[in-house]
Amino acid sequence: MTAPAATAENAVWSSLPVPAIWIDGSDHIVDVNPAAEGFFNSSAKALRGEPVWDRLAVDAPLEDSLGRAREQGTALFVNDVDVGTGDRAPLQCNLQVAPLQGAPGAMMLLISPRELAGRMTQSQSAKSAAKSAIGMAEMLAHEIKNPLAGIAGAAQLLSMNLSAEDLEMTDLIVGETRRIVKLLEQVEQFGNLSAPERRAVNIHDVLDRARRSALVGAAAHMKIIEDYDPSLPHVWGDADQLLQVVSNLIRNASEAAGPEGGVIRLHTYYERAFRLRRSDGTGQTLPLQVEVIDDGPGLPEALKGDIFEPFVSGRENGTGLGLALVSKIISDHDGWISVTSVPGRTVFRISLPMVPKGAAADGA
Repeated sequence: MTAPAATAENAVWSSLPVPAIWIDGSDHIVDVNPAAEGFFNSSAKALRGEPVWDRLAVDAPLEDSLGRAREQGTALFVNDVDVGTGDRAPLQCNLQVAPLQGAPGAMMLLISPRELAGRMTQSQSAKSAAKSAIGMAEMLAHEIKNPLAGIAGAAQLLSMNLSAEDLEMTDLIVGETRRIVKLLEQVEQFGNLSAPERRAVNIHDVLDRARRSALVGAAAHMKIIEDYDPSLPHVWGDADQLLQVVSNLIRNASEAAGPEGGVIRLHTYYERAFRLRRSDGTGQTLPLQVEVIDDGPGLPEALKGDIFEPFVSGRENGTGLGLALVSKIISDHDGWISVTSVPGRTVFRISLPMVPKGAAADGA
């Protein structure tokens, strides 16, 4: 069996906007379109002849259903299943399978990722509410910090003439006021973050800076593995802000692991098919992928859908602003961040643009 040969058929095949896989009667890959090459992060040449279920992991008993659809010559639709390739975190997808006309036993499998569109809708609906909440919090932060400083100062003065038993109460007042001030400072930082000063950035330099800093600080008890694509082009971004993003994600993974420690993997790769399309119809290719992967307990189930929203935290005494700040920075870079999490594997994936043509190509 050979791949489509006619010019018109090739044009349609190459233009399909979703990953498409041509499967023969024994469930081996005959061909894939360019979108599927990006999904697998592998060339069509390398994929042809491979057993499809060796390269594709679907969280559903699809093999038997595919066999019945092949025998009956009918189409098969499977919605809301996790689909992965072994090299990337699973995405929630809709699958469509149909017999291929003129090729007995052959089937066409279309993969339509849903995660990105779903999170885009959710992000847009929450954006205005989050902006209003942050604006109000910024105003309150400015007004509250001065009285808090007075309260802490008064408590410290009182403590000079108190017994050891009463000192516990003044220490509590001072400690809590300092905690509130710290939260207010984070709120102000969130609102006052300047626009990125973008230039060509070697993302591996950024990752290395974050790794070295973390290993002598918050992640001293962790093992950090570097898994880089050395041929990755430069990112169009602000090196300091991207360093803040990666450092925050490493710190979160370290805190989630607890004192017993764990492993964090920093993974980079190129995915040419990843494209972000916004509600106004504009879009941008985001081929540069950075993943921060840990083997910790995973995100609380109730927070997975809202983890990037302000004031949402899975940690006791957490402010819920760290990941909201991360999301804001990536958004300001015209990028995208997503997360998939199960116990033992949490993956924060950042998708970033390349340096545009004509821009200065000096590194960070």
